[in-house]
Amino acid sequence: MKKLILLFLVSVISLSAYAQTENLKKHIDQEAEKIEQQVIEWRRHFHENPELSNREFETAKYITAYLEELGLEIETEVAHTGVVAILKGGKPGPVVGLRADMDALPVKERTDVPFKSTITSEYRGEEVPVMHACGHDTHMAILMGTAKVLTDIKDDLAGTVKFIFQPAEEGAPQGEEGGAELMVKEGVLENPDVDAIFGLHISDALPTGMISYRPEGIMASVNSYSIEVEGKQAHGSAPWTGVDPIVTSAQIINNIQTIVSRNMELTNQAAVVTVGIIRGGVRNNIIPESVYMEGTIRALDEDMRQLIFKRLKTIVQNTAESNGAEATLTINEGYPITYNDPELTAQMESTLKEVAGPGKAVNMNAITGAEDFSFFQEEVPGLYFFLGGLPEGGTPAGHHTPDFYVDESGMKLGVRAMSNLVIDYMYSAGE
Repeated sequence: MKKLILLFLVSVISLSAYAQTENLKKHIDQEAEKIEQQVIEWRRHFHENPELSNREFETAKYITAYLEELGLEIETEVAHTGVVAILKGGKPGPVVGLRADMDALPVKERTDVPFKSTITSEYRGEEVPVMHACGHDTHMAILMGTAKVLTDIKDDLAGTVKFIFQPAEEGAPQGEEGGAELMVKEGVLENPDVDAIFGLHISDALPTGMISYRPEGIMASVNSYSIEVEGKQAHGSAPWTGVDPIVTSAQIINNIQTIVSRNMELTNQAAVVTVGIIRGGVRNNIIPESVYMEGTIRALDEDMRQLIFKRLKTIVQNTAESNGAEATLTINEGYPITYNDPELTAQMESTLKEVAGPGKAVNMNAITGAEDFSFFQEEVPGLYFFLGGLPEGGTPAGHHTPDFYVDESGMKLGVRAMSNLVIDYMYSAGE
């Protein structure tokens, strides 16, 4: 009899919690509809006023001013320019982290929009144009909208929300620390301790109104590297009197391409090794003394990542030696694999499907882009997903390009998704 009574009480409590979450979700939908135009205006402000990594000073002030209006507990200058706000719900429960990145890129905008960026700034000692060419402007606006929606229902929240506006996702300037890694070092996931964290990225290739995700690795690890090749300068008419670092560099580049094609088990996961910068020589009839190169390494498997490091070292050293040159390889610290916790992904999958609608939330293949959201995921369970921004009939220009463009009507789904993930996680944790 006691067992039956207990089961009855559990059922009643579960039904009550379900009814409450359904009411909250209806409220979220209504508020997301009301605030959509404001979210678009925020996005346009950020787009028109972009700032580079670790230099998001005005962006941080703008975000802080609004979060103060909401009455949230705010900490500024986190990891240089980051902003963290805490919303305490009216009921006890877990702490949920929501993250948006803040920085723009040294790209000159070509899109024909009234809020087009004409901003310039300094990058690597040069004056450069600046553009939100990856959608971080939409991420900030979505998280501000989510903060408004959740603040309106704070008395019904069964836990705490930590809104994390993160600088320098694209990488800190040379000689500086920054981004998610520095935020973690400074304790952003502590006081209160975050139990789970969610993040999104708008996609100019995914149709508006859709969400894509996957468990485990969704984005690759990334490391930059540099190679300095030292030869012996000579007259271009007498190459035998010197050691040619340009020819040596060309052979190194060709040999590097065999790492993925001949050493990686590509039926397992993808990997990429790219040379993106090469500099050497000042005159057509002088064989220079040195050549400098930079590139990027990406992998979706940690063992493959380590094998790339090993093969790169071998190829650079032995190729240079075979030409009588010397070469120095430097592999820089990078981002880990963006790894969606399988249990958390399975738990929240129904939420993503519910907010997107039938057939609109789909499982995706992993991509070789990288995200420093991975540093948060190394510390606590995290789920990262993509939000559609491709207008109907549109053609993707590509992220990090002058023509990058997203459909602003997709941002309302971002607000609904982030808000619903908080509600469902909190109430499922309390069951």
